[in-house]
Amino acid sequence: MENISEPYVIHYPHIVAVADGSGSRVELIEFFDCIGGAMWSKHHYAQSPLVREVRCVGSTMRYSLATGTVDLALEGSRFPAGISACTVEGSEISVTYIGMGGGGVGAAACRSDAAGILRSRSDPAGGGKVASATIWLPKMQRVLIGVDDTDTPEEGATWTLVHNIARAVEDEHSVYLSHTIVQLFPVPYRTKNCVGLVAEFATNNPDGLVSRFHQLLEKYTLSEKTGMAVYTGFTPSEELLAYGRKVKRGEVESSLLESIRDPDLRIVMNGRGIVGAVAAIPFFTKYEEALELCSGKS
Repeated sequence: MENISEPYVIHYPHIVAVADGSGSRVELIEFFDCIGGAMWSKHHYAQSPLVREVRCVGSTMRYSLATGTVDLALEGSRFPAGISACTVEGSEISVTYIGMGGGGVGAAACRSDAAGILRSRSDPAGGGKVASATIWLPKMQRVLIGVDDTDTPEEGATWTLVHNIARAVEDEHSVYLSHTIVQLFPVPYRTKNCVGLVAEFATNNPDGLVSRFHQLLEKYTLSEKTGMAVYTGFTPSEELLAYGRKVKRGEVESSLLESIRDPDLRIVMNGRGIVGAVAAIPFFTKYEEALELCSGKS
């Protein structure tokens, strides 16, 4: 008979958090192993006053949090667990979970030793106990890297190259969070499908991350017209989203980029593919809109 070392604990593989420049908004990103537990948390944690939005993206659950501390009126079955505090102090972000019964196990035992956590404090959990835990995470920032035009009619695929580079540049300072294929307007000079790519990272070393990504992209691209752009803000601006939608709806001149005055946007490789590289950025994790094929400007 097989033995289970911890029959009542399911460990979260990794937890990271990104904050905006003011420290007033945080996105908590939990990589999960058990989808049932993650969906249970999503359902109940959404009732916490600090939780503005919850989204499931691939194997991660993402909590958009306001900072502060609140008392939660927990109630079995109806509201058995939640997030009661989120603070940003210096280079760290702390998050406090609380739950009763099995919700307390999830709050205290399951998350406390996830990769990415600097340290944690947790109560004994299980049975009918109410238990809480606080985890401290490095304060990271979001970096979005847009890429287009790396292949030729004979070989290559931009979406696979971007994913493999993103995996290669992950380290203790940078976590690869998502990969989004963005359908662009099928211009006549496309290779075939006309898509741009955006890779999302959480990092506390943005310059090192971008440099290593750029080096690998230059090494492996098959095109002399590759575009690479970097966005280092918490959320892409409405101006950038409007630009991306224009590129999805029709052919645009590269000169249109000159009208974008977003200080968080940086051009790294300025080949013809820069049009699609920048256009892909605002659609990160917006998969339905990203993949929509627009037949015209309407």
